[in-house]
Amino acid sequence: MTVNTKNPFIRNFLGNSPEWYKAAIIGFLLINPVIFFFVNPYIAGWVLVGQFIFTLAMALKCYPLQPGGLLAIQAVVMGMTTPAMVYYEIQHGLEVILLLVFMVAGIYFMKDLLLYVFTKLLVKVKSKLLLSLTFSLTAAILSAFLDALTVTAVVIAIGVGFYSIYHRVASGKDYIQTHDHLDDNSLHDLHREDLEGFRSFLRSLVMHAAVGTALGGVTTLVGEPQNIIIASRAGWEFMEFFIRMAPVTMPVLATGLLTVIFLETTGFFGYGSKIPPKVAHILADYEIYQAEKRTDREKAALVIQALVGVWLVVGLMFHLAAVGIVGLSVIILITAFSGITEEHQIGKAFEEALPFTALLVVFFAVVAVINEQALFKPVTDFVLSLQGTEQIAALYLANGFLSAISDNVFVATVYVGEIGKALASDNITRDVYDLMAVAINTGTNIPSVATPNGQAAFLFLLTSALAPLIRLSYGRMVYMALPYTISMTLVGYLAVTYVLEPATDILYEEGYIIHHQKNDGAHVTTEDVATGDTSH
Repeated sequence: MTVNTKNPFIRNFLGNSPEWYKAAIIGFLLINPVIFFFVNPYIAGWVLVGQFIFTLAMALKCYPLQPGGLLAIQAVVMGMTTPAMVYYEIQHGLEVILLLVFMVAGIYFMKDLLLYVFTKLLVKVKSKLLLSLTFSLTAAILSAFLDALTVTAVVIAIGVGFYSIYHRVASGKDYIQTHDHLDDNSLHDLHREDLEGFRSFLRSLVMHAAVGTALGGVTTLVGEPQNIIIASRAGWEFMEFFIRMAPVTMPVLATGLLTVIFLETTGFFGYGSKIPPKVAHILADYEIYQAEKRTDREKAALVIQALVGVWLVVGLMFHLAAVGIVGLSVIILITAFSGITEEHQIGKAFEEALPFTALLVVFFAVVAVINEQALFKPVTDFVLSLQGTEQIAALYLANGFLSAISDNVFVATVYVGEIGKALASDNITRDVYDLMAVAINTGTNIPSVATPNGQAAFLFLLTSALAPLIRLSYGRMVYMALPYTISMTLVGYLAVTYVLEPATDILYEEGYIIHHQKNDGAHVTTEDVATGDTSH
């Protein structure tokens, strides 16, 4: 299919996107009604999901909001879902939306402190392996007590800061001159090779950190949005959640860190790039320059950012308020005590998050189609038809697979609801329910690192201002995440299958009688150790 580029309407359609891309989107819009009305609505639903993933994969060709939004609007118009169902999904995702709107803007106002801390880290730590481990482990720890999206916003702010510093100097400008770091035309030829090396260096650090957010996010109740949903349904508090997940999450965390060492040592999958010496020298000079020119007011602003950073950690660690509300408080506190009072100064902070927030709402519309057309039902029915260890392992794999192509919050909500129904109807025991909940949580968090759409934090990184600067495309993210996907998924599967073995014996005491309990995945057989009597 070709498009008429002389037609002004076609030329305006999706702007400067390639002709083949415009033709593909038009083709999608033409073929969807045919499949839905004349072939099969279920097939049409999966085709739509595939088309939406295509728009994400081509994010560097065209921001996915417009083409993905057109597909979502068409789906609603055709009746694949309803506006009410889309609104229902948005309501369930409101906490994530508020997080993006306010927390990402809050991190924007902390960028001076973040750049100060991480520039020192980058200058002082000479070993790329140690630096990579530091980024990964720091992201994991922060994600465990904050949340993955907030930590990803921090990583993006740091990456853009480093890139803009070097790009400005490499373009022949000093630190105070205005500069567009998106424009490579002013870049001196001598610096182009170093810039490519720096991009590769930053890509590897950012991907280590991004996977680190998944490693830490799965461990605690506040790490990911679906964790809160699962914990609230299961009635688990913070420490109980951590302890129940630990048999799976701790081996996976160790595996993730070992994967960092393997990748940085071998240089496989696009890792191992070291910072070019000229870039390191420029960043070191920038640190000295900043220290010499820093005024008392700027020092005071750094102190305020540090104090508000402490509040941020405490507020999120103890879940004192919804994440977005904590983010709003960060904006208010930093701006109030740092002299930032004009509307246009505050407005800049929201430029990064709002396009992705709009994209996330479009994503919820696609999730509504998945729900309305019951696209996951065959997989769900198959998994719930299994018994014992097979069922627990299948839950882990099914949640991982479906999360990688859909939304992990949605998948977790579907499955925790299904096992809740099974528990209420006495089809499973409470012990089996708890094991299933662990499998669902780890399944939605660990294998979903396979694709950017698997986790909101990854999708946020892909569509951020940093991704085009360091040439981080959808395909490259999948490729660089592949070794993590394989190692972490495999270790998680082994842990779920053998460490969480449903047939594990449980000893407990009831009065003066010691009972020996054996769980086969469907029923619990209790044996009185003293008498040998058994009951089901």
